[in-house]
Amino acid sequence: MKPKQILNPEHIAKASTRNVPVSTKHCVEISSHLRYKTTELAKSILEEVVELKRAIPFKKFNKDMGHKPGMAAGRYPKKAAQEVLNLIHSVEANAQFKGLNTSALKIIKILANKASIPATGGRKRTGTKRTHLEIEVKEIKLRKKERTKKSATKDTKDTKVTKETPQTQEIKPVENKIEELKEDKQEEKTEAVEEKVEEQPVKETETETPIEEEVKEVKEETKGEQKK
Repeated sequence: MKPKQILNPEHIAKASTRNVPVSTKHCVEISSHLRYKTTELAKSILEEVVELKRAIPFKKFNKDMGHKPGMAAGRYPKKAAQEVLNLIHSVEANAQFKGLNTSALKIIKILANKASIPATGGRKRTGTKRTHLEIEVKEIKLRKKERTKKSATKDTKDTKVTKETPQTQEIKPVENKIEELKEDKQEEKTEAVEEKVEEQPVKETETETPIEEEVKEVKEETKGEQKK
């Protein structure tokens, strides 16, 4: 006997509902059909059952039951399928709260048990169906095919973005060329102005100090005396 594998509770999420007013037999057949399937596949199956596009195979409670397309005995348990679908949504929310990958969840446990029948009173005692539902999911590793599918969907999104980028890439070089031409023209203008300034002779402003003026006056006086 192989020892049972102890699952890590960090990678498991649970959910349950009590006293659901649906048939226990229908829930038993639905749970046996969805057990060990992924939550995404289970949701797609239940949505088709609710829309009456797909039947659930009945293997245990199938007395005097007719065949359905593509299978033996089966039915369309719409009400029970809706309750199980709500249960899967709740367990996915619990898994997301725990930080698990909701796109990689596998149903490892799903049960439907008969609940206590309420005493409604009256002669016919209608509306006495009650069921307890319980589900448990585990995070699994995606296969290579599933990874490639998801990566392909991401690539299609990226290609839509890249189709718009070449236009922007063509516009940017043109703008850069215009800016470069403007800079070259400005540099040529500045060089021309500098050359003109260098060619013009600089006029030196002759400023005489008061001492030099006095020396000139003294020299002129001496020259006048010598002439006399």
